[in-house]
Amino acid sequence: MNFTYVSQPGRVVFGQGSLKSLEAEIDRLGSRRALVLSTPEQRQQADEIAKMLGDRAVGVFDKAVMHVPIETAREARDVAQRLGADCAIAIGGGSTTGLGKAIALDSGLPILAIPTTYAGSEMTPVYGLTEAGIKKTGKDPRVLPKTVIYDPDLSISLPVELSVTSGINAIAHAAEGLYAQDGNPVMALLAEEGIRALAQGLRRIVDAPTDVSARGDCLYGAWLCGTVLGNVGMALHHKLCHTLGGSFNLPHAPTHTVVLPHAIAYNSEAAPDAAARIVRALGASGVTAGQALYDLAASLGAPLALKDIGLEEADLDVATDIALSNPYWNPRPIEREAIRGLLQNAYEGNRPS
Repeated sequence: MNFTYVSQPGRVVFGQGSLKSLEAEIDRLGSRRALVLSTPEQRQQADEIAKMLGDRAVGVFDKAVMHVPIETAREARDVAQRLGADCAIAIGGGSTTGLGKAIALDSGLPILAIPTTYAGSEMTPVYGLTEAGIKKTGKDPRVLPKTVIYDPDLSISLPVELSVTSGINAIAHAAEGLYAQDGNPVMALLAEEGIRALAQGLRRIVDAPTDVSARGDCLYGAWLCGTVLGNVGMALHHKLCHTLGGSFNLPHAPTHTVVLPHAIAYNSEAAPDAAARIVRALGASGVTAGQALYDLAASLGAPLALKDIGLEEADLDVATDIALSNPYWNPRPIEREAIRGLLQNAYEGNRPS
C-alpha cells in the first residue's frame, strides 16, 4: 500500500447553536470589518448576520449566483476593497462559498463559511470561475475558508427538494474520491462514512423536514464528503458536470444528481472496490453502484433526467466535444462514443444497466 496523505488546514465549529460563536471566530482571525456574502434569495439571513455583528459588519453583498461569473467576482472584490473589509463571511451554499473563494483568490481576504446547504465546498481549496461561457476550476490554498461553522438550525429552512440535490451533490465528491488517482485509505474511510451519513440523513429529511438530528447528519456527511473533495482529485463525473453547468447554465446540484449514477456506472468495472464501497454505504444489495445511486435519487424524489433541468437534446454533441476537449485522468479510458451514450442516458433519465 503506497500513498501520500496531506491534510488541509482549517477549523470546524459543529453543533446546534454554534452560530453564537461567530464573533469569537472573527476574533480568532484577527479581523474587525466583515463583509457578509449571500445570494439574493438568502439576503434575509445575511442581514441577520450583519445585525448580530453590529459595527463589525461593513455591509452585505447579495449577488452570489451559481458557477461564479467572473464579473460578479470582480464586483464583490471591488466592494470589499471600497468598504475596507478585512474578512468575508459566506452564508449559504456552494454559490456563496464560491464567491468568497473568488475574492480570496484575488485579494487574499480570509473567508469564514457558514453553510446552509450540503455542498461541502467550504472544506476544499477548489475554486471555479465562469468566463465567456466556460467554467474553469483550480486549486489554491488561499481560497480555503479559515473557519467553518456548521449549525443544523440554519439548514432547517432549506426546502426538501434542494436538500436532496445538495446532498447528492456532496455524495458525488466522495464517490469519485473513492477511485481518485491520488486517493488514500484515510480519504476512503471519510468517503464511505460521508455517503452513509448523507443517505441516512436525506431519507429522514424527506419524511420530517424539520428534524434537526437529520439535518445534523447531512451537515456531518457534507463535511466529510467536502474534505474528500479537498484532498484528492476528481474525474469524469465532475468534468461532465462542470461542462454542463458552465456551458449550458444548468443548475449545479441537480446536474450532479442526474449525472452521478451514469458516471459511476461508466467507471465501476475499472474501480470495483470503489463501487463496492458505494453500494455498502447506501445499504443496497443485488444492484450495481450506479443503480444504487439512481434508486436513492428516485426514492428521494430527485430529478433523474437532464431534459427535465434545462438541457436540450441538440446540446449533447456539443457537451461531448467540450468534455473531451481537455485530457484528464479517469479510471476508465475516455471514449467518445461511450461518453455520448452516457450523456444520452442521463438526458433521458434511464436507470443504468
